Amino acid sequence: MKRVTIVDVAKHAGVAISSVSSALNDRPGVSEATRQRIMQAAQELGYVASLRGKALSGRKAYAIGLVVHRDPEVFELDPFFGAFIGGIEEMLDRSGFALVLQSSATPEDDLERYRRLSADRRVDGVILNELTIDDPRVALVQELGLPAVGINPDPGFPLPHVRQDHESGIRDLLGALTAAGHRTIGHLAGPGDYVHSRQRERVWRGFLAEHDLTPGPVIDAAFTYEGGIAAAETLLSLPGALPTAMFCANDLSALGFIAELQRRGVEVPADLSVVGFDGIQLGEFVPPRLTSVRTSARRVGHEAARILLEVIDGDSPEPAVVEAATPVWRDSIAPARARRP
Repeated sequence: MKRVTIVDVAKHAGVAISSVSSALNDRPGVSEATRQRIMQAAQELGYVASLRGKALSGRKAYAIGLVVHRDPEVFELDPFFGAFIGGIEEMLDRSGFALVLQSSATPEDDLERYRRLSADRRVDGVILNELTIDDPRVALVQELGLPAVGINPDPGFPLPHVRQDHESGIRDLLGALTAAGHRTIGHLAGPGDYVHSRQRERVWRGFLAEHDLTPGPVIDAAFTYEGGIAAAETLLSLPGALPTAMFCANDLSALGFIAELQRRGVEVPADLSVVGFDGIQLGEFVPPRLTSVRTSARRVGHEAARILLEVIDGDSPEPAVVEAATPVWRDSIAPARARRP
């Protein structure tokens, strides 16, 4: 079926093509009566404006950018990104915008991609996910004049942003562990330069301090299944007895951690209770089913896109706070028993 163009709309309405362009892009130059006739003709013909045509006729690219500084395999392996991107797309679909998704291999490549997106006018704004400590992207987008929205920053963040309360859910999990008799709780941390890794570790340390508990071992790991396997190897190589529980900074690493522990003869949760963070659906199907904190990745993505579109339109939106992350109670917690070497 042939696609309806503005030429078809102009013929149907009996006006010039330039008049159709002005009317459909809400620009001056046509009377209100003519504008209404054109809109009626477009509706009757089933005309749908192309993003390329809108971009060429206006000042917008009708696209926003998301650059993920991870291996491209993360899109296949980590369900968080699928839900997050799905939330962005839900909002963009209503507004006629497209998502430009890229991945970068190095921090330098990461910054260069933002420069190119801005210089080529390929996007009208960007979402800054997985913020790092002193993230250089913040200063760069300010320098470029590129609208941007941050995800889960620390207080004092200078750009519009979206936050989800992570603390209450983590404290609930740690409370369940202490109620089950656990007094030595370690932490499988995320990459140390990520803001959200530090945020989750601060909650863990704060909870233990409030309850006069000595922190168990802290093991740094990538937010990947393989990172969890490597962390289990590290834990089992440490001298002394094992902790009775571990709080993992994300679910994917927790699943790899559990798999390697069990492969080496450590029973989860009988010997070692394990809890995660993200609440991905995969945790429901891998034994033992993973107790975790369920985040609203889709909702965070939706709100980030909504705020960014408002910034692109010249507004100054308030930061968004989505509903708090909540515990998901499954099978990976058991009463503490005497630690074994």
